[in-house]
Amino acid sequence: MTMATSTDTRSPAPAPHVADRHDVIRVHGARVNNLKDVSVEIPKRRLTVFTGVSGSGKSSLVFGTIAAESQRLINETYSAFVQGFMPTLARPEVDVLEGLTTAIIVDQEPMGADPRSTVGTATDANAMLRILFSRLGQPHIGPPSAYSFNTASVRASGAITVERGNKKAVKATYSRTGGMCPRCEGRGTVTDLDLTQLYDDSMSLNGGALTIPGYRTGGWNYRLYTESGLFDPDKPIRDFSKRELHAFLHHEPTRMKIAGINMTYEGLIPRLKKSMLAKDREGMQPHIREFVDRAVTFTTCPECDGTRLSEGARASKIKGISIADACAMEIRDLAEWVRGLDQPSPSSSSRGYPMVAPLLAALRQTLDSFGEIGLGYLSLDRPSGTLSGGEAQRVKMIRHLGSSLTDVTYVFDEPTTGLHPHDIQRMNDLLLRLRDKGNTVLVVEHEPQTIAIADHVIDLGPGAGTAGGTVCFEGTVEGLRAGGTLTGRHFDDRAALKETVRKPTGTLEIRGATAHNLRGVDVDIPLGVLCAVTGVAGSGKSSLIHGSVPSGAGVVSVDQGAIKGSRRSNPATYTGLLDPIRKAFAKANGVKPALFSANSEGACPTCNGAGVIYTDLAMMAGTATTCEDCEGNRFQASVREYKLGGRDISEVLAMSVTEAKEFFASGEARTPAAHRVLDRLADVGLGYLSLGQPLTTLSGGERQRLKLATHMTDKGGDRLVYVLDEPTTGLHLADVEQLLGLLDRLVDSGKSVIVIEHHQAVMAHADWIIDLGPGAGHDGGRIVFEGTPADLVAARSTLTGEHLAAYVGS
Repeated sequence: MTMATSTDTRSPAPAPHVADRHDVIRVHGARVNNLKDVSVEIPKRRLTVFTGVSGSGKSSLVFGTIAAESQRLINETYSAFVQGFMPTLARPEVDVLEGLTTAIIVDQEPMGADPRSTVGTATDANAMLRILFSRLGQPHIGPPSAYSFNTASVRASGAITVERGNKKAVKATYSRTGGMCPRCEGRGTVTDLDLTQLYDDSMSLNGGALTIPGYRTGGWNYRLYTESGLFDPDKPIRDFSKRELHAFLHHEPTRMKIAGINMTYEGLIPRLKKSMLAKDREGMQPHIREFVDRAVTFTTCPECDGTRLSEGARASKIKGISIADACAMEIRDLAEWVRGLDQPSPSSSSRGYPMVAPLLAALRQTLDSFGEIGLGYLSLDRPSGTLSGGEAQRVKMIRHLGSSLTDVTYVFDEPTTGLHPHDIQRMNDLLLRLRDKGNTVLVVEHEPQTIAIADHVIDLGPGAGTAGGTVCFEGTVEGLRAGGTLTGRHFDDRAALKETVRKPTGTLEIRGATAHNLRGVDVDIPLGVLCAVTGVAGSGKSSLIHGSVPSGAGVVSVDQGAIKGSRRSNPATYTGLLDPIRKAFAKANGVKPALFSANSEGACPTCNGAGVIYTDLAMMAGTATTCEDCEGNRFQASVREYKLGGRDISEVLAMSVTEAKEFFASGEARTPAAHRVLDRLADVGLGYLSLGQPLTTLSGGERQRLKLATHMTDKGGDRLVYVLDEPTTGLHLADVEQLLGLLDRLVDSGKSVIVIEHHQAVMAHADWIIDLGPGAGHDGGRIVFEGTPADLVAARSTLTGEHLAAYVGS
């Protein structure tokens, strides 16, 4: 249901002679996940697009079979010692894999939320800038590390032994100059503790003043302070002298005996920072996380003003610009500044900076690559953890665009995700450029505009899950269009503008929004309708909605972020579906519900309910093998003897949502509570997922739809507002219509739906559109249109309007 036309004028590369086995990647008998003995021949040095509904087996073939085996074979070329530090990769279930080349995977996995990782550090840009400033910066402060916020300054001395004549021990000193801000240690922010959340200063310690989780009165953490002897535990804390308060809050670590036990005493604040603040927030227990969120404030570092850099690094400049200034620029502006360094100074007859000419050329090429893939609006100091999946994938592309490697296999996972229709052609050009350098390019994609440039198409299906896993079509784009597959039939689908739109029941006012690039935006978001927020990537859509629409108080924000849980978590546990299922099994068999949980009493004792046995082979890579006792189904044999509707619990968890929905609808297994949850899962297009599938295997779009299913209740009435971030991500053309029907049902039931979206079918179907732009970064941040889709098409005053008009044929 997207535009199928392509403006690319290059003709597809001629197909190789398939009979030559050196010109193809040959897959025979692939059985990974739901693949049913799939056999295909993929032409090398061509662009092949894999299509099919979500869950049809595209990723299982491309990532789980071809890319996985390529990586496994490369890993095997390393020594056993080196392999011990690499992830374990099992050989995919496939009979024959021939013609593989080195696979480079460019996926949408998050780049990590490490506060020390930025767009600049994730590419080569920061490293090149540091070298540049170490050569040209004035005043000169040292080597490249002197400009790095991840390197602290270290000075040390010691003795080294040198076997040279009679000299054996030579006193030597060494130093490492780093650019890390000493106050925030290169993080850009400092943490402060709200003392009122730590204790009640009107009370004494013996009276129970501490209000910190784990510091129960009488416990060891509590006794450390009440029995330290450094202050009076019966005195209200507000009456402590300055010395007592310092000893209580900031005392340096000191060994002492408490109740006859040697313990280390230190002030309450450094103790809490080590025990709580140094831990990953997501790994905390809920009550600890709640306390940390309440007691800790993160503020911009006052010493470096958030730049993360030391005073010396900030003071060293090139033409008045410090490395902190350079990293804060939008990358397209930084590229222009770097270009200016090639030019001679007006007051000098020199020819620029010839001693760093190769470095400047490489830096320019890297920065220009950001612009080529539509990321010129980013800055190098942008934390990598704040990038969307689509942005992260494009950032990973940077290092490959200028690579001299040829004859490698590039594997992309929906590279158009997060791209406005205006930017898709730019991505297509990059894919074709990689192909034209002599590489094999494999793309999993739903976007017709990208499918249209393929040299070869492999369509999997016909359905999802157990209904998929076969090759429905293999050939040219023209052949796909003419074929009778689901993808072929929907290839040229276009949604029409609605004849009538719903009227708002109220408005959500936003005034003076200034988050990121927003320029004091004032806007009224209509409620009781389907409102689409549009604009090119980086125009300010997410900043406006996620930064200004308050969460809670009837607002449900559903994003594509990772779902917290272990590899034991699955759709049944996450949605609460397992609870009514366990109760139904327990009632039918007269036993306890806990028996039907693989994480409780029903777990196989051999694998503890994991389904696999993990073996550590020391310096060799560890292995995971299917548990022989339970055959991977995670339950005790005695538990599997209990039946419901003729099925045991492991068989039920192996069902797809669609199968389970029918199973729990009638007969002995009829369970209305389970059926309601399954209905919601089917409504969001997840009918193909199995109930026991690990959450770690879900894509971003699947995670979002799973979250949406858990929030689809009737509670909250017309006060409930759903905020969805690109819900069409990962959806096949045929599934978009189902999603639009779901959004309609939500609105018709009295809910308000706000959708951040690039898909033109959603725009056409909306009741109201708020378009941001006109460009990205500092060229965006403004409302460029508010109104109905029909008015946007008629006006054609924005990029979105132009593309929507072309899409609906107006």
